[in-house]
Amino acid sequence: MVYITGDTHSEFERFSSRRFPQQKEMTRADYLVICGDFGGVWDNSSQQRYWLDWLEQKPFTTLFVDGNHENFDLLQQLPCREWQGGQVHVVRENILHLMRGEIFTFAGRSWFAMGGGASHDMPDGILDPEEPDFALKCRRLRRRRARFRVKGESWWPQEMPSQAEYSRALENLERAAWQVDCILTHCAPSRLLSQIDPALSPDPLTDFLEDVDRRCRFEHWFFGHYHRDLVLENRYILQQEGLYKLD
Repeated sequence: MVYITGDTHSEFERFSSRRFPQQKEMTRADYLVICGDFGGVWDNSSQQRYWLDWLEQKPFTTLFVDGNHENFDLLQQLPCREWQGGQVHVVRENILHLMRGEIFTFAGRSWFAMGGGASHDMPDGILDPEEPDFALKCRRLRRRRARFRVKGESWWPQEMPSQAEYSRALENLERAAWQVDCILTHCAPSRLLSQIDPALSPDPLTDFLEDVDRRCRFEHWFFGHYHRDLVLENRYILQQEGLYKLD
């Protein structure tokens, strides 16, 4: 049994027994998949540890691809191991980060995972704490309630895949003869963006996913990022807070 949902941003209340009663029939061999912006590895705070403990006690296994709102410095410090044919970061024994470009086999299906995404909610830019006038700029921006991020605190350049991650993805897809059952990403292929929101623009990652879309045979493509619940062309499933059950 697999349920797929969208961005959580460290807010996991939707997985309570009251809101997600289906979990009463689930075991660790069943999966909850989050399509990016997991947010559970963010600041090592007591609140974060509380929610990870809470999620760890759930009967299912939680899987997630990364989005653009992740603390990549902390994420990349986690133990890495092979799981179901691909590489994962182990947050807890039953909470796993599906690393970029990997192909996994679970719940009777093959899954290509490619996290990452460009942040679009910071029109006032990114501040670097290493700049000599950082404190002054930060005060000014906060005074006028600007929408900005701080490098290494609320934004990380690793939000977009590296060339090595793109290469790893292509190698694994070649090895799989460009055929998987499902694709898990945070972003959509470029050609779908105008259908989601005419204001969206392609970027290197969505263009890469467009190439995957053209070349790969698959049944379902799940993604988040755009904060809507929407099904496109019967097989591209955009998730926000809904839970899509894949039998």
